[in-house]
Amino acid sequence: MKKLLIGTALVAVTSAGSAMADAHGTSACLITKTDTNPFFVKMREGAAAKAEELGISLNSYAGQVDGDNEAQVAAIETCIANGASGILITASDTAAIVPSVEQAREAGLLVIALDTPLNPIDAADATFATDNFLAGELIGKWAAATMGDDAATAKIAMLDLAISQPTVGVLRDQGFLTGFGVDVKDVNRWGDEDDARIICNEVTAGNEEGGRTAMENCLAVDPEINVVYTINEPAAAGAYEALAAIGRENDVLIVSVDGGCPGVQNVADGVIGATSQQYPLLMASLGVEAIAQYAEDGTLPANTEGKDFLDTGVSLVTDRPADGVESISVAEGTDRCWG
Repeated sequence: MKKLLIGTALVAVTSAGSAMADAHGTSACLITKTDTNPFFVKMREGAAAKAEELGISLNSYAGQVDGDNEAQVAAIETCIANGASGILITASDTAAIVPSVEQAREAGLLVIALDTPLNPIDAADATFATDNFLAGELIGKWAAATMGDDAATAKIAMLDLAISQPTVGVLRDQGFLTGFGVDVKDVNRWGDEDDARIICNEVTAGNEEGGRTAMENCLAVDPEINVVYTINEPAAAGAYEALAAIGRENDVLIVSVDGGCPGVQNVADGVIGATSQQYPLLMASLGVEAIAQYAEDGTLPANTEGKDFLDTGVSLVTDRPADGVESISVAEGTDRCWG
């Protein structure tokens, strides 16, 4: 694999299935938010493996940072110009990317959103994703059940993804609060709740440094915070560092979403109490299969019954099971992590 810098987009050019692709004329693009987050690394692995299996060409693109919409726009333009059959995308800005997605669809490309629904969701031909609201709801229910009566007086820090709404971060945030028993007001937005238990909403950009800074900001508001929701496990790791710096790493409940192997290990180590595990490799491999099918006969992917997306599943991972909340063990989460 070689990497090129095209405009603001980091482009990873793979040769998966290139010989067979020349014969069949089928190629696909994977566009992720970054190329460093382990979640997106696993997506690329799943897409590349399936592309090689099916004999189609795959080009992978990513922004420099989470939120780099310009890079994703440039990547879509490149995919159109190269005659790709379809695009898989995890959008950094779910609304701003829509005009570019429309251009791709008008050019005859199948566009599938992975993990992060577009705004509106039907701007893409299909969405393959975790039920992110459910992922948040599971960790919210677990946190409330684990705290018991103390949940009524909890002091909660909400470490979100970004200001942009709605996003996958909003779904997880609102799911967590709903599971914890908070009235979320407008379910499509975070930050409009008036529950006194919520001490702060801070953004993290989904990385460790952002999580640490966000946690420090929240502790400056109230040093007695005892529950921390995090958008993902890198943010959770940063939050833990900030808590450890003031000697509170052992008396604050941290919950998260993603279920990557490092995150599951953090559950085992007590850094995170519970995490909701996603399956990005499955999302990407199913997406490549859908593009191959579309290129062959024009078939569009079908949604999961009762949902407006194809649900790729979610499992709560913890070694501290709570009554009424279905979960799997750390050992099982390790076996499944991002498969």
